[in-house]
Amino acid sequence: MASNDSPAYQPKDAVGGAARSTLILGGAGLFLSAVQNTLTRQNVTGWGVITRTGGTIGLFAAIGGTFEFARVAAANLREKEDAYNPAIGGFFAGGIVGFRMRSFPAVIGYGAALATLQGVFEYTGGKLHGYEADTSVDQYERKEQLRRNRRRPIEETLQELGEGRGIYGPGYDERRRERIQKRYGVDVAQNATQAS
Repeated sequence: MASNDSPAYQPKDAVGGAARSTLILGGAGLFLSAVQNTLTRQNVTGWGVITRTGGTIGLFAAIGGTFEFARVAAANLREKEDAYNPAIGGFFAGGIVGFRMRSFPAVIGYGAALATLQGVFEYTGGKLHGYEADTSVDQYERKEQLRRNRRRPIEETLQELGEGRGIYGPGYDERRRERIQKRYGVDVAQNATQAS
């Protein structure tokens, strides 16, 4: 028996997830339908959300339920959690959008587009906000470690950038004093002691 590092797959409830997604995206569709109804030029009653732009509610609900059911069913059948499951769900959900166009190429095209989008999104981490920071590490210590790893020697910085702009190497005061003495004939150390 081969040992895998990943834990055994636990089946999930496809019908329950589909019902939950149907309700959530149906609510989003209801909101968008209400916005569409509000932005119409004609004076439509409040029932226009259902009668006039109600197709949006049904479309969103169907997309949500189909995506979640196909994603979870694929994961249960394959017994794996990977990027293929959202791609399969995306294909079926995109097919629902294509049905609205009443064209088989639209069904395949929208399905392939949404499958690609969902698969790539899940493959690249499934997050829009980047990685999550490790909460067990103190942030001050983490930043200090980053500074120690990325800090360059002052000699290397001076060689590339030169002195000035807040970057001064050892012996800078003596070199400055000599340069001012040579150019202007003023001894900086004497002027500093006389002023105080």
